[in-house]
Amino acid sequence: MSIKAKLSLLISIIVTITLTLNISIFYFSSKNELETNIRQEMYTIAKQVGTSLDAAEKTKRFMEDTIGEKLRAVAVAAKSELDPSIANVTNEQLAGLSHRLGVDHISLWKRTDGNIVVLKSSEPKELLMSSKTWDYWNTAFNQLLDDQEVTIPEGQKLLYYWSGPYQYASSDPERVNKWGYYYDGSTDYIINPYINAQVFLDYENKIGTTALIRQLLEDNPDILEITGFDPKFFGKPPIVKVKKGKLIHNLDVRDIPFGEYTYRNKKTDVANVLHAAESGEIVTTTLSSGGKNVIKSFIPLSKETPYVISVNFDYGAIKEALNRQLFLHTVISVCLIVASWGASYLISGLLIRPLHHILHNVNQISAGHFGSKIAVRSQDELGLLSSRVNTMADNLQTYMGRLRDSAEELRSTKEYLESFVNHTSDAIHVIDMQGNITQVNNAFESMYGWCREEVIDRILPHIPAELQEEYEDIRLRVGRGESFADYETVRRRKDGKPIDVSITVSPIRDEGDRIVAVAEISRNITARKQTEEVIRRSEKLSVIGQLAAGVAHEIRNPLTTLRGFVQLNKQQGNLSGVYMDIMLSELDRINFIVSEFLVLAKPQVGHVQSVDIRSLLHDMIALMDSQASMINVVFAPRLDKDVPMIVCDANQMKQVFINVIKNGLEAMQGNAGTITVELDYDADNKEVVARFIDQGRGISEQDLKRLGEPFFTRKPSGNGLGLMVTQRIIANHKGTVSFRSKLGEGTCVEIRLPAQQ
Repeated sequence: MSIKAKLSLLISIIVTITLTLNISIFYFSSKNELETNIRQEMYTIAKQVGTSLDAAEKTKRFMEDTIGEKLRAVAVAAKSELDPSIANVTNEQLAGLSHRLGVDHISLWKRTDGNIVVLKSSEPKELLMSSKTWDYWNTAFNQLLDDQEVTIPEGQKLLYYWSGPYQYASSDPERVNKWGYYYDGSTDYIINPYINAQVFLDYENKIGTTALIRQLLEDNPDILEITGFDPKFFGKPPIVKVKKGKLIHNLDVRDIPFGEYTYRNKKTDVANVLHAAESGEIVTTTLSSGGKNVIKSFIPLSKETPYVISVNFDYGAIKEALNRQLFLHTVISVCLIVASWGASYLISGLLIRPLHHILHNVNQISAGHFGSKIAVRSQDELGLLSSRVNTMADNLQTYMGRLRDSAEELRSTKEYLESFVNHTSDAIHVIDMQGNITQVNNAFESMYGWCREEVIDRILPHIPAELQEEYEDIRLRVGRGESFADYETVRRRKDGKPIDVSITVSPIRDEGDRIVAVAEISRNITARKQTEEVIRRSEKLSVIGQLAAGVAHEIRNPLTTLRGFVQLNKQQGNLSGVYMDIMLSELDRINFIVSEFLVLAKPQVGHVQSVDIRSLLHDMIALMDSQASMINVVFAPRLDKDVPMIVCDANQMKQVFINVIKNGLEAMQGNAGTITVELDYDADNKEVVARFIDQGRGISEQDLKRLGEPFFTRKPSGNGLGLMVTQRIIANHKGTVSFRSKLGEGTCVEIRLPAQQ
C-alpha cells in the first residue's frame, strides 16, 4: 500500500474515532460546562450585586455622614442661642429654633437619677423619653456626657458629637429619622437635632440594591430569586422592639437585608450561609420547591460588605439547553465524518508532493549545484524542511564571500578606530595591570609633553605626590570592575607644570570577561576652572552686597521704632513700662539679626566629634513633641537601626534639625497631620540621609527656587535667615540640602551627610 493510501486511511480512522468519542462524552462534558457556566453566571450576578451594594453602602454612608455633619452644625448653632441651663429653655423656643435652622425637631437630653431622658423638645411626643433600654445608644450618651467623646464602633463620631444610624423613631414608628447628639460640657444637657431619613429607604428601593435585583430578575428569567443574608443575624431569633405598641425590626439588625426569601430550607440554609461566610468559599446545593428543581449558590462578598448572597437558578433551563446542544453536535459530527473520508484522500496527495521536490533538490546539492531552489508553498514541517534545504544551499554558496567581506570589514573598523583615537582632542592612554603604559594617542603627547617612545612600557610620573594615594585607590576600584566618569583632579606635565583635568577611567576586559588593562581619558579643564573662579568671586561680591542691603533694611525697621519712642520721651518725659518693653523687644530683634549675620559671615564647624545621628533625631523629636501636640501634629519616626555614625558639631546639627522641624510645624499650623522623619544609609554614596516630610501648605515652584536667599521669607514674623544658616552649616559639614514640594501636598527636606569611614 502506498504512502498516499496509508495516510488517507489513517486520517479517516482518526477523524471517525475522535468524533465518536466526542459524541460519547459530550453529554457529561456539556452538562458540567453548563453547570459551571451557571455557577459563574450566579457568581457574576452576586459580585454585581455586591459591587452595587458596596456603592450603595458608600453612598448611604456618605449621605449619612453629610447629614450628620449638618446636624452637628445645627447643634452648634443651637447651643449659641440657648441658655446653658435646661431650666431656662422652653419647648416653644426649641420649635422656633428648629424651624429657623432647617431641621424637623430639636430635643434636649439630661441625665437624671441614673437615667438619660428628654426634658425639653419641639416635638411633644419626645418628652420624657428614656434611653435606658436603647443598647449602644445609651452607652454613647453616657460616654458623651462623661468624656465629651464617643468610642463605640457604631455611628458617626466627631468632636463633642455622635450620630447613630438612621432608624425607626421610638416616638413615631411610622417615621425613619436621623439623629445627632452634641455635648461639649458648656451646657447641662445634650442637644439633639434630627430630621426625617425616609430618603435612605427610597434610595434603596429606587436606585439601590433592591432596584438592581429587580432589574436582574427581569433580564434573566432563569434566575428565580436573589437573596441577601447577614450571617450575624440569620438563623438567630429576630430582634424586635415594641415602639408605641407596634412591632419594629430595627434597620441595622436585619437577617435578610435585601431580596426575597421564597425558596427556603431554613435548616440547611443557615449552615450553608455560615460556612460560606467563614470559609470565604462558594457553597452550592440543590432542592425541589414549588415543582421546580433549583440550584442554590451561597456566595460570600468582601470583608467590607460581610453579606452572603444566595442566587437561585432554574435547573430545568440547563436540561433544555443540554438537549439542544446534543442534537446540534450530533448532526455536525456526522457531517464531518462524511466530509473527512473524501478530503483525506486529497490531503494525503498534497502532503507528499513536496517530498518529491525535496529529494530532487538534495540530489542536485550532492552533485555540487547550489543554484537549484525548491518552491515553498506551505508553512508545515515539509515546507520548513524545503526552506532549510534552500537555506543550506545558499549558506554553502555564500560562505566564502562572507569570509572575504568580514575580513574587509575588520580592516575598515580598525582604521576607523585608530583615526578616532588619534584625532580626538582628549588625551587617551592605556595601562596594563602593573601600571605600565601600553598605548597613547596624539592628544596625549600634546597635553602632557611626553612623546610616545618615552612612555611606552613605562610607569608615567604624572601623578602629584599628594594625590598618589587617591590614584592608587582609583586603580584598585577599577581593578574590581568599577568605572569613574568626569572625575576632576590635577596632573603634571613633563615640564612639572600642574594642569586641571577631568578624567574618565574604565576597565578593559578580554573575551573571558577578565580585566586585562585600564583605559584613561583626560580632558584639560584648566581654562574652565579659571573662568569658574572668576564667576565665583563675582557671585561672592554680589551676595555680600545683598546681605549688606538686607541687614540694613532689617535693622532700619526696629531703629525707626526706637527713634520714635525716644522723640516721644523727649516731648512727654518718662515713658510707660509698655513702651519700654517695646523698645527692649526691638533691641532684642536687632541683636538677633546681628547674631545671625555673624553666623553667616563666618560659619565654621566648632567641636567636631563622632555623633549618633539616630539618637540626636530622637532627642529633637522628643523636644518638639509638646509644641507639635498643641497644633494636633504628630511625629512618625522611621529611623533605620543600621545607620553609621557621622562626624559633626552636635550643637550645630541640633540647630539644623530644630530649624527644619519648626518650619514644618509652622507650615502645618491649623492643619492637623503627621510629620514623617526618615533616616537611612545610602551605601552607594556612603552618605547618611535624613528626610523631614510634612503635610503642610507646600511651597510654590517660584518660591522653591529662592529658598536659602538672605531675608527671603513668606512668614509674617520671619527674617529669612534660618534656612540660609542651615544650608551653611550643612555645607561646612560637606553635606547637601534639597527640597521637594507641591502646593497643598506638603514639603520634603532631604539632608545628606558623609558617613564616618
